[in-house]
Amino acid sequence: MNSGGCLGISSMKPCSNILILGKKSSIFGSPLLKRGHSGEYNLSKSQLKLYYSSIKANCSHNRKILGFRRVIDSNRRVFGGSGSNWGQSKVFLADRVKKNGSFRSVIANVASNIRNNSNSVGSRLPENSFENIYIQGGFNVKPLIIERIEESQDLFEKDEEKGKAEEVKVNDGTFGDTNRFSEAEVSEPTLGIHVSEVEKEAWELLRGAIVNYCGSPVGTVAATDPADKQPLNYDQVFIRDFVPSALAFLLNGEAEIVKNFLLHTLQLQSWEKTVDCYSPGQGLMPASFKVRNVPLDGRDGEFEDLLDPDFGESAIGRVAPVDSGLWWIILLRSYGKITGDYSLQERVDVQTGIRLILNLCLTDGFDMFPTLLVTDGSCMIDRRMGIHGHPLEIQALFYSALRCSREMLTVNDTTKNLVVAINNRLSALSFHVREYYWVDLKKINEIHRYKTEEYSSEAVNKFNIYPEQIPGWLVDWIPDSGGYFCGNLQPAHMDFRFFTLGNLWSVISSLSSDKQSEGILNLIEEKWDDLVAEMPLKICYPALEHGEWRIITGGDPKNTPWSYHNGGSWPTLTWQFTLACIKMGRPELARKAVAVAEQRLPGDSWPEYYDTKQGRFTGKQARLQQTWTIAGYLTSKMLLRNPEMASMLFWNEDYEVLEKCVCGLKTGRRNCSRLAARSQ
Repeated sequence: MNSGGCLGISSMKPCSNILILGKKSSIFGSPLLKRGHSGEYNLSKSQLKLYYSSIKANCSHNRKILGFRRVIDSNRRVFGGSGSNWGQSKVFLADRVKKNGSFRSVIANVASNIRNNSNSVGSRLPENSFENIYIQGGFNVKPLIIERIEESQDLFEKDEEKGKAEEVKVNDGTFGDTNRFSEAEVSEPTLGIHVSEVEKEAWELLRGAIVNYCGSPVGTVAATDPADKQPLNYDQVFIRDFVPSALAFLLNGEAEIVKNFLLHTLQLQSWEKTVDCYSPGQGLMPASFKVRNVPLDGRDGEFEDLLDPDFGESAIGRVAPVDSGLWWIILLRSYGKITGDYSLQERVDVQTGIRLILNLCLTDGFDMFPTLLVTDGSCMIDRRMGIHGHPLEIQALFYSALRCSREMLTVNDTTKNLVVAINNRLSALSFHVREYYWVDLKKINEIHRYKTEEYSSEAVNKFNIYPEQIPGWLVDWIPDSGGYFCGNLQPAHMDFRFFTLGNLWSVISSLSSDKQSEGILNLIEEKWDDLVAEMPLKICYPALEHGEWRIITGGDPKNTPWSYHNGGSWPTLTWQFTLACIKMGRPELARKAVAVAEQRLPGDSWPEYYDTKQGRFTGKQARLQQTWTIAGYLTSKMLLRNPEMASMLFWNEDYEVLEKCVCGLKTGRRNCSRLAARSQ
């Protein structure tokens, strides 16, 4: 075996995507490089497009060649040669080679051994099984992974039979081969445990939302409302929406759909994405994708499956989904923690995907703060709601993604500087949010007495917040004990609204201190009638009303007061609330919220959100049978049933990050903000 090792593909079932390469075929206008031969080719832009030829709907095993489209940029170079230790991605191109007068089918390898499916160095696949092409390019590399196995398809069939014999039982918290789960074994969740009729209904609806790509599950659609005649994009698979579905499947022992989802969305990461002749950063993940079944040209009765991603170029407002890449990293860590299959994280293409996302987030800019600067509508609140700037939700997810990446990145000469940058950003971000975003009775009183227009490196009112910005509702609403992180912070602006997702995820990720986390849960308990009421949980509180609503939302008819993103109640937030409560030793709060939701959701057909201040009415434009409502309920129930599993999904305090200070302002004219805060 060569020293570089052979890099394998995932265990997803072989598709009929075809890329035909004859014995003397060329790729990108250059001859196919033979093993042991090294060379470099400078390729033109027109040569650097490799098109998906796609898939027959039935994905029969008669056509088993896989290809990818539009995934290489013009700054990449193709190398040939084996035994390389570059640490870059190897690209296995499926071909159909004419040999001895007959054609030989080349198929995507499906191996029962998980490690053979890993792109990590040292895979145990035979060297003579592949034609290898290398792609080099550091952060800009996006590996294409296509491979062929032995000449005879008999090996694939034997391997498939072996896989069936190795199928493991699920729902008992154990994992064997995480890629193989028979439908018969997963049809009943939580074997040996009493499951209510509501949970059975929820599982049936969740399975009904599964989308298949080439015969393999690849995600769940946003909603399956049978009465919806204009689904818009609710018939697509959203990255953020799929997270609770993925956790429900993982907690139930079904890992294949999650692995497939992670790998397919990773491949979409490098697709061309352009709005008005401008392309965003390469690491951007799509907001969603749709599996389209279209007829094959010139072939009557034959169809192909196409993945059609949306990076925001079709979204309302054309907003890039900043949170998609962050959720993808978080889900990748969850997959490894729950299944114990860390080989997926070790794959070269997955490692590259992580680095691309981080490179996009950590790019230097004009901003003076460690928080991410984003436009309005770039997260769960994807419409104009006045959250442009540094919204808490993005900062909490960013912090989580940084901690996940630090765990998963393979540290070597290529990544060591990135790891240093991650540690530095974690330190600065945690201090910044804890120190400046926190709101409680004491902090409000401090702001009330702020001096403004301070010109000094030692200013107390660093962001020049005017005391008049303190809203009237907050003075009477804030409890004596407890507090929360404000929704946004930037120069001369502090958004005092309570945003539930950002605060809950701050608790989960330990972006908030233990004391602050306790304060957040205390506030939710104290203000239960406002934040939970008749349906958990308010996406934000309070709603924008009257002139404020018209100015900030632009008069958005969907975001009217106490509806949708403007103070609507979203049952999917229950699973994050459950996770936060279990972490802080308060599961009784989560059980109370789940019980409230359980009383209404089945009878209301599992709506997307609820309207009115108390959450009494089904949302006026809410889709029914909303998948992440269903999955959020199931995930909450399973976490409460097995709270030890929750420890795999949250983070404890990182004291190394807390003590770390890299600003270098320990002496001299200017003082370190962290040291100054400690001295107060």
